[in-house]
Amino acid sequence: MLACMILEDLVRLRRARDVMDRDYARPLDVPALASVALMSPGHFSRSFRAAFGETPYGYLMTRRVERAKALLRRGDMSVTEVCFAVGCTSLGSFSSRFTELVGEPPSVYRARRHEAGAAIPACVAKVLTRPVRNGGPVGRGDPAGKGGPVGKGGPAGTGEPVRIGEAGSGAAS
Repeated sequence: MLACMILEDLVRLRRARDVMDRDYARPLDVPALASVALMSPGHFSRSFRAAFGETPYGYLMTRRVERAKALLRRGDMSVTEVCFAVGCTSLGSFSSRFTELVGEPPSVYRARRHEAGAAIPACVAKVLTRPVRNGGPVGRGDPAGKGGPVGKGGPAGTGEPVRIGEAGSGAAS
């Protein structure tokens, strides 16, 4: 379906994705995002998934979990405060999604030491620590996990996820 998508639709979908990136903490729903993309909600959801490899809700929650990880690493906010700061309204749903994407509950993640990432610039840490669904794509828009159009692959474009501590192995090629 991606091959059938016209450039104008991709530009509109990117505009909606940019809204999610920028305004992740605001209440965002599919109808509001679809209006940004000038599409019906159903067409927007199908097109977004075809273009980026995940649903709009899945993308938004991944963005929220990315931000939550950064706030939890700081250690000066409780899990509940972080939950609401990133735009989630249910602590239970937030904790479930966080655990699904990160592999451990937010309280455990917050309690763990995070010095290894302290010396890494935030823009690099964001790429290296992007949550990946269990068994899901490596990067957005890359269902095969091969470092596709916008995949965040490992060394030399292998498509392998990179974790803190592994970034230095072979990355200089």
